[in-house]
Amino acid sequence: MKQRQQQALQIAIDGPAGAGKSTVAKLLAKQLNLFYVDTGAMYRAIAYKALMNKVPLEDEHSVTQIAKSAEVVLDHSAEGTVWCDGENVTQAIRNPEISRAVSTVAAYVGVRERLVELQRWEAKRGGVVMDGRDIGTHVLPDASLKIFLTATLQERANRRWVELEKAGKNVPYEEVAQDMQKRDRKDMEREVSPLEPAQDAVILDTTGLGVEEIVVKIVALTRRVDDDVI
Repeated sequence: MKQRQQQALQIAIDGPAGAGKSTVAKLLAKQLNLFYVDTGAMYRAIAYKALMNKVPLEDEHSVTQIAKSAEVVLDHSAEGTVWCDGENVTQAIRNPEISRAVSTVAAYVGVRERLVELQRWEAKRGGVVMDGRDIGTHVLPDASLKIFLTATLQERANRRWVELEKAGKNVPYEEVAQDMQKRDRKDMEREVSPLEPAQDAVILDTTGLGVEEIVVKIVALTRRVDDDVI
């Protein structure tokens, strides 16, 4: 790919929790020399900030004010560091407590409006791979390529459980699976930008597939995008 052409490429990756979006998006961005925008980390940062400030998650107004005032910065380096008001929250936002809270926070209109604004700004900087739950349907409706990753609940819960184990967090698999099922329901039933594939998205079932296999499939799909984009 030519550098000018790469800068125009936008790849939107959506899907439920544990489908492999972030892992796949990071590797894909590296292979295509694009910026990786972890939108989920941005919502987690707001949830973290609300909890640290002891703001009730049910208080939509207060949570929205936190989103509007918080400075969330994504480091586009290989480390993928997430900063919130100058604090490195990369590890803290992956705790199960944050995972349970993030769907509530992400359902608030004011929070989504602010973060979507920041996400679109990231896309204007150049070519991006952006993952989340409404990227292809709302954030980047004109993305060059839209992918919707999915997998069985059992597979997704196991992936998240393994992640937590590697991070030294002892959480029973059953608890991880229950939390994920509740989050799926919240994400799909919320009124604002519910979780669903864009009409023109390519749906990829990642059950039983390794990260490299998924990335190979998506890279092949980018070759089908018009030559004036890539």
